[in-house]
Amino acid sequence: MIRVLLVDDHPVVRDGLRGMLHTEPDLEVVGEAGSGQEAVVAARAHRPDVILMDLRMPGLDGVYATEAILRESRSCRVVVLTTYESDADILRAVEAGAIGYLLKDATKADLTAAIRAASRGETTLAPSVAGRLVRQVRGPAGPTLSAREVQVLALVAEGRTNAEIGRALHISEATVKTHLLRTFGKLDVSDRTAAVTTAMARGLLG
Repeated sequence: MIRVLLVDDHPVVRDGLRGMLHTEPDLEVVGEAGSGQEAVVAARAHRPDVILMDLRMPGLDGVYATEAILRESRSCRVVVLTTYESDADILRAVEAGAIGYLLKDATKADLTAAIRAASRGETTLAPSVAGRLVRQVRGPAGPTLSAREVQVLALVAEGRTNAEIGRALHISEATVKTHLLRTFGKLDVSDRTAAVTTAMARGLLG
């Protein structure tokens, strides 16, 4: 079972998410929180595998809550679920350590797939979010990958998890995620498999 914590300051949203996930046999909602402060306490108490995290909440927002939670638990994965998709929001969430970024108009299939992907240490981005990353990191002469991004992607091609890649390259798992997100943006893709195949097709990865 994948243990899920719901974090949103609107009870109706949490109720809707709980009802949506209730029918999934491998997903279990173990707790809820209505603020960033409550999320930190709930994560400590329930030890979820994946947290669905709203960004903008009164008091401690989703970004600061994500940072606080991930400082205490490296095994927990945070997927942002929000109505906001500004460049600043996306970058803040990624830098805080979020492994996924979805918008609240996501379908049930997309949401449950993102939760399962996050539990495996894989990144999922809403298409519009991936598009914004493209505009941020793609150069005018077309996308090129840094040496480190190529190293990370080569290990992804071998089937390594983010944690295994971090150990192999002596970098943190959060840094691995950041390299992958930038690679996704440069290649205009939203998942690991597409990144590998696209990079190979463009001659960026041997």
